[in-house]
Amino acid sequence: MGNVTTPEALALRWAEVVNDATLRDLPFKIELNAFGKIEMSPASTRHGRLQGAIAGAFSRQLADGELITECPIVTEMGVRVPDVAWASKDFLARHGDTSPLPEAPEICVEIVSPSNSEEEMRLKTDAYRKAGAREVWVVSEDGTTRFFARDGERAASVFPVRLNLPPRGSPA
Repeated sequence: MGNVTTPEALALRWAEVVNDATLRDLPFKIELNAFGKIEMSPASTRHGRLQGAIAGAFSRQLADGELITECPIVTEMGVRVPDVAWASKDFLARHGDTSPLPEAPEICVEIVSPSNSEEEMRLKTDAYRKAGAREVWVVSEDGTTRFFARDGERAASVFPVRLNLPPRGSPA
């Protein structure tokens, strides 16, 4: 596939990827860059634990919407897939199950993996904000959480969520 430059072309490419039987059982998160090329990142147990804890907190503490894990969103960087997102009922009424979403839900959360660079996380944060997210949360493996609104970083979220993330550790 050549250079993909429009949201419509990225959405069509995403449909190809979703329907490709050879990609269905990969143990990786798949995203598309701005040229429609597949990018994959491996998952870890720590990453999954943090994702589960954040999803649970959203599910329990945020009313009037739904949590979404790994929802594809068309951004200026391509189709990006935040680890966890939260969408209001109004957002869901506008977009339903559209895939990829043409705009970002209100909250997009990225959990930093060892393979992520600071520059990559900055670019993803900016892309989600430009795509319409009210906030982007960046969670490090140690549980440190940074909050970014459309106008920049803030000390806390405006959303009424309290995270209780699992400590790092080995099995008992």
